Amino acid sequence: MGQVVRAARVALNGLKGAALWAQSPQAVARLYPGYFALVMATGVVSVSAHLLGIALLAEPLLWLNVAAYGVLVVLTALRRAFYSRRVVEDLTDHAKGPAFFTIVAGTCVLGSQIVTLTGDLYSAAVLGSVGAMLWFLLTYGFLTAITVREDKPDLAHGINGTWLIAVVGTQSVSTLGTLTAPILEPWVGAVLFLTAAMFLFGCVLYVLTITLIFYRMTFFKLDPEALSPTYWINMGAVATTTLAGATLLRYGPQAGLLGELAPFIKGLTVLFWVTATWWIPFLLLLGAWRHVYRGVSFQYEPQYWGMVFALGVYTVCTFDLADALQLPLLLPIARAFGYVALLSWLITLLGLIHALFAPAPMPERSSERVSLGGQG
Repeated sequence: MGQVVRAARVALNGLKGAALWAQSPQAVARLYPGYFALVMATGVVSVSAHLLGIALLAEPLLWLNVAAYGVLVVLTALRRAFYSRRVVEDLTDHAKGPAFFTIVAGTCVLGSQIVTLTGDLYSAAVLGSVGAMLWFLLTYGFLTAITVREDKPDLAHGINGTWLIAVVGTQSVSTLGTLTAPILEPWVGAVLFLTAAMFLFGCVLYVLTITLIFYRMTFFKLDPEALSPTYWINMGAVATTTLAGATLLRYGPQAGLLGELAPFIKGLTVLFWVTATWWIPFLLLLGAWRHVYRGVSFQYEPQYWGMVFALGVYTVCTFDLADALQLPLLLPIARAFGYVALLSWLITLLGLIHALFAPAPMPERSSERVSLGGQG
């Protein structure tokens, strides 16, 4: 425990430095709305390390994630208070608006991380309630705003992988709700029915959204610069759906109607895991085309946390699916991707540190940068 405390203090000190760096008005004003993907990625990588049996890494990552979540909540609140016009512009933008769902997903992933590593259902339930409320507000607020606006972009410029973060947020609420349902006696059955409904809605939302994204990728010109790491959410959203389904299968079959739905949920869960697995080689090929063939250099941007999250949640969902279906043949796949996710998290963290503390760019170029090293 002493090692965990010391690691937490180091993490907190580092994040305090980052928060102090970000106190400049320009940094807060231009904060990328999808930065909670850092919390999402750190949460699933921590759970992945726990499932791999690396407790000395999993527990410090929990405290690091709590600190990161706190810093991002403060920065987001400051942005909302002092730059509300920018927030509204981002929220009603087709390209940036869906990134706000990382707040929902980050909140719920942190709650699931707390349950898995500490067993604290009550703190996780509070985070789940916050996540569910934010999900409701963002879902209807964003969709209403982009539906009624008059100046809409065409499909090629209006949709990308970021849209699937809405699916990730939906399924994260479902997963955490299922995990914390036992403390809500005697309403466990009703809660599990609601989490199953969220899971099913997330499945429909994925099918609707990925159809447009796949059409955009295959029938419109795709510049290598536009092929950002957000497209890894194509896989991450299906993996999160698999995780939500596997969690229902593990914790819900004893709850009335949910038990009758178990065969249907099982089939959907396997379908989405297979789909997530199919995406991986395709995304690797697209990445090779972008960076090797077309020569786009690697440079840190906050969207890379979405890629780390996708790798981490694929690891966790594969572990959970193997447990729920009693399929040990999936465990080697889960372990291999667990180490890949850990490595990608470390590399992205080093990129973030470099972006935070690297020398400031020349004034004529600084206007093109986004807070914390991202692009917006």
